[in-house]
Amino acid sequence: AKSDLFDDKERAVLEYTDAVTLSGRQFRDGGTVKSYFDDGIVELTGLIAFQNLSSKFNSALDVPAQGFCNLDASVNRKR
Repeated sequence: AKSDLFDDKERAVLEYTDAVTLSGRQFRDGGTVKSYFDDGIVELTGLIAFQNLSSKFNSALDVPAQGFCNLDASVNRKR
């Protein structure tokens, strides 16, 4: 399902993030993500990997949220 909350670039990044995050997934998009980021794909991949590492580390050690990001689930992003 495609949400109109995200543009094509954002959808490509979300698909790429899923592929990097989920073990056993191979990402084949024909270069769409790379076309948006050129050489920045390395930095994007590093950021995704770092967030995955932080999440696993904090979860394993039961580190509570530090309040750096306050998200209100009831707020919908509109365009």
